[in-house]
Amino acid sequence: MAFGIICLLVTIFSALGLYREFKKKNFFAVGFAALTVAVFGWFSVMTIFAYITRGGGGAL
Repeated sequence: MAFGIICLLVTIFSALGLYREFKKKNFFAVGFAALTVAVFGWFSVMTIFAYITRGGGGAL
């Protein structure tokens, strides 16, 4: 569960960076921030979803 929370924090900070760099029109940084939001957002959602549906604990 800690991994899901850490990924969620990274996603939130990356989304803030995405917004800031989009305002500055720095599209190279926007691309990296968008990729980070997509990857870490997916990991956080799926980790939290797996924890809820499988009850936490070890591997399958």
